[in-house]
Amino acid sequence: MLKSYFQKEKIEAGCDEAGRGCLAGPVVAAAVILPQKYKHKVLNDSKQLSEKQRIEVKKDIINDAIAWAIGVASPSEIDDINILNASYLAMDRAVEKLKTNPELLLIDGNRFKSTLEIPFECIIKGDAKFLSIAAASILAKTYRDDLMRELAIEFPGYGWETNVGYPTRAHREGLKELGSNCHHRMSFQLLPSQLELFPD
Repeated sequence: MLKSYFQKEKIEAGCDEAGRGCLAGPVVAAAVILPQKYKHKVLNDSKQLSEKQRIEVKKDIINDAIAWAIGVASPSEIDDINILNASYLAMDRAVEKLKTNPELLLIDGNRFKSTLEIPFECIIKGDAKFLSIAAASILAKTYRDDLMRELAIEFPGYGWETNVGYPTRAHREGLKELGSNCHHRMSFQLLPSQLELFPD
């Protein structure tokens, strides 16, 4: 059973990100403030839900949340400051967009760095422990998946409509045939280095 709050007397925002391990596309974060006694039969870590469940639960989160927001860090920002710092940046941007000011941030993971002067708690596997973090994981995941499917229409051949930028075989085959494009993270190893068995 996921918990509805960490500290009862605080306005808490759950924060999570999606797309950290992708070769292409932005890293996307969400921040969600839920009512303190919120309950939901299905809401859980986005990885534990089917795509159909995520879409349904997303509607409930948007309808029921006191406030929610999305923050994005671009591939070029990922290349400039690295994926970990870009994840922090995306979370800060999401929190800054909230229409209600949180008094405590619940961060999924074991570390966080912020430019915001808001106290935070890092919670390992927090998306499986707190409703607000689980809600953020779903909003971040569904927003990013939709974005990558839109980009797949403009940039066909990489399989983004199904792999949403993750390093699948189809994505790597597309990279071999088409090369990279402006949405790829050039600081990542896009293709595995080939071992040359018969060097000159």
